[in-house]
Amino acid sequence: MSRTAVLLLVAAAVTGCSSNASTAGDLGTIEPGVLKVAIQPYAPYTDYKDRKLTGLDSDVLNKVAEKLKLRVEPEVTDFAGMLAGVQSRRVDITIGGVAWSADRQKQGLFTDPPYYSPPAMAVKSDKQYKAISDLEGKRLATVEGYVWVKSIQAVPGAQLQAYPDGNGVIDDLGAGRTDVGFLDPLIIIAAQKARPELALKTQYLTPPTDEDIKAKPAYEYFRSYMTSFYLPKQATALEQAISKEIRAMYASGELTELIRKYGGDPDQFLKPAPHIAPLRRGVDRPADWQPPTI
Repeated sequence: MSRTAVLLLVAAAVTGCSSNASTAGDLGTIEPGVLKVAIQPYAPYTDYKDRKLTGLDSDVLNKVAEKLKLRVEPEVTDFAGMLAGVQSRRVDITIGGVAWSADRQKQGLFTDPPYYSPPAMAVKSDKQYKAISDLEGKRLATVEGYVWVKSIQAVPGAQLQAYPDGNGVIDDLGAGRTDVGFLDPLIIIAAQKARPELALKTQYLTPPTDEDIKAKPAYEYFRSYMTSFYLPKQATALEQAISKEIRAMYASGELTELIRKYGGDPDQFLKPAPHIAPLRRGVDRPADWQPPTI
């Protein structure tokens, strides 16, 4: 056999090994073939019951991991622990209510958004709250430390009612002790299903304009925000692979099915508002980046 033939056989063997290798082996996870994920109990977005990840974000991640031939290994912690685990690279990824921010992206990588979180309100009365002006002088409830605290404080005449958790918001809405509750939308939808006797409704606030936010920067949090999966700075290959699969799920209708599974409106969750793209362009995405959409 000639030397050229031997070299061709070696090249073919190398190519064959490469094409048959598991996708997971090329993604630089902490443990080959395993995707270590940190979550907090935050149903119906993320939870861990009967040794299974459940919730919207979990369902998305499980589907992506299956396509990438990765076995998901969960770690349950709190929100601070989720972020710290990524930034110190003790885990490969964290999911569930992690909003993109310019500060966080300096310490980690964000995937393209698997969905957008619209400005949802829990309301009991028949009154419609469409514009921020409709909230003036009202009792507005949310959870201590949530981003809506700053927005509520900026509404003229509004009375902020802050609670340790979402249950307090829901309880006082049902009892008529507050007018509007600001919570993540699937939390409201889950409460409607679990406690139909309260007759709660979900409404979506018309987001403030750029001019509104220029006048009152705190109104920024009355807009929709990008949720994303968060990874260590070193995990560029993994981030790109996951973002590619997320975009494919928009196109295939899989994300539409998952949003509907949890009672969400795909038009609210899967269509980015105009302010979304400029946030990331030239920051952690190219200047011509287009956020995924249905």
